[in-house]
Parts: sequence; C-alpha cells; structure tokens
Amino acid sequence: MQSVAVIGSGKIGYAILNAIKCNFNVIATGRREETINKVKSLGIEGTKDNDYAVRKADVVILSVKPQHFSTVLTQVNKESWKGKTVISVMAGIKSSTLSSLLPQTEVYRAMPNINALVNKATTAVAEREGENKEIVEKIFRSIGSVYWIPEELIDVWTALIGSGPAFIAEILDAFALGAVACGMPRDLAYDSILDMVNGTIEMLRSNKSHPVILRDQVTTPAGTTIRGLMTMESEGVKSAIIKTVEASYQRSITIGNEIDKKFRM
Repeated sequence: MQSVAVIGSGKIGYAILNAIKCNFNVIATGRREETINKVKSLGIEGTKDNDYAVRKADVVILSVKPQHFSTVLTQVNKESWKGKTVISVMAGIKSSTLSSLLPQTEVYRAMPNINALVNKATTAVAEREGENKEIVEKIFRSIGSVYWIPEELIDVWTALIGSGPAFIAEILDAFALGAVACGMPRDLAYDSILDMVNGTIEMLRSNKSHPVILRDQVTTPAGTTIRGLMTMESEGVKSAIIKTVEASYQRSITIGNEIDKKFRM
C-alpha cells in the first residue's frame, strides 16, 4: 500500500485525509496541536515535522496556503523530495514553479473545493503525462468528480469552482434575506431554497439544455418572474457575478506571479 503525506491539514487537507485513509498509508502535518489532535482522531499519524512526513511518503499533497509554501521548503530537506509524486492544491502556484523548486519529483497541480468535506468536490488537475496519473485520479475521485484540463485554465477554475461555493452561498443568503424581508421565517426560507436549488440542478442536468431555456419556461407574460428578472437586470446582478469571477481569476494569477517572482529573485 502506497503512503501519502498531506502537508497542511486544514479544511481541504482534512477532507482528503478522511477520504483516502482506508486506501493509503497516510501521515499528515499541521502547525497547531489542535490540528494534530484532529488528525489523530481519524486514526492517522499526525506530526508538526514536515520533513519527517515527506521522507515517509511516496506521494506528497501540498495543502498549505500559498504564502506558507516558502516555509515548508525551508523545513524540508532537499534530499527528502527526491523521487516523490507531489500534488499541489495551493491556489495560483504554477507547475513550472513547483518543478523548478522540487527537481526530481513528478508534479501535479490540482484545485478541488470545499465540497470535499461531503465528498462532493469538483476537482481539476492540470493535464500532463506521468507515471502516477492513476494514483492522482484515485485520490481526487475519493472526494468527488475529477476533470483533467489544460493548466492555462486552472486559474479560471480556481475562481469559478474553487471560490464558487462561497459565491453561491452569498447568493443563497441574499435569497433568504429577500424572503425574510417579505415576511417569511428565515429557517423556512433557507430550507426551501436548498430544495429549490437541488431541483433546479436536477432539471438542468436531465434536460442538458442552456439555463436560459429553463428561465423562459418559468417566465410568463406580465407575471411575477419577469418583474424579478427586470430588477436583476436593472441592478446589474449578472454583470456583478461575471465581474466577481473575473476578479477572483485575476487574484489567482497574481498569487502565482508573486510566488514565482519571490523564488526567482
């Protein structure tokens, strides 16, 4: 059985740990005692020693914040990385940067999302040829669906899918607040919104049609829906969402460029 080290056991790291613990020998690291104890509660070896974890593993998953990556590099001996398969789920950091910093490793860049906590993540992995693609696929299949995409689309994916759950949650909260403003209890609004969204998703999946077709099916002449759509248009809701994705995309690019520049100085 192959061994996997998860460097950084935050939300995504913890979700991966929990999903793969039965199929791999797993070790995980964290900076705080609280994190280590949480890892140990899963029956997994936990440590603050990143070098020890990397040395023990065949596959290393880098699940720290991008700004903490330089600290990990200083803590792990260069010899410890040799021959490892390294999977990064750090936002923005390019495969080329990782490969230059971690020679003699097989590097994969991936981006899951927070839905990994309920095994419903949507993960992208940057396309590449490698001996251990099947292992990478197996790891991410354990937390949801997997898409292999060109690396130039990973920053867009980070904005749309990585950050997407936060954007959707914000929109759903706005729906709930709108219902509260009209007199509906928040709990009732929230529960019914989730049911409505699930049903809408099923409709779109089953019909395989463009969302505007479903929109037009709901919209009747001089009815309630068209009045709401007119308000969304006048308030620039669709434009705001487009700009939201663009802003997040640009930030992902900036993070990668900042990290790349830092290590090339």
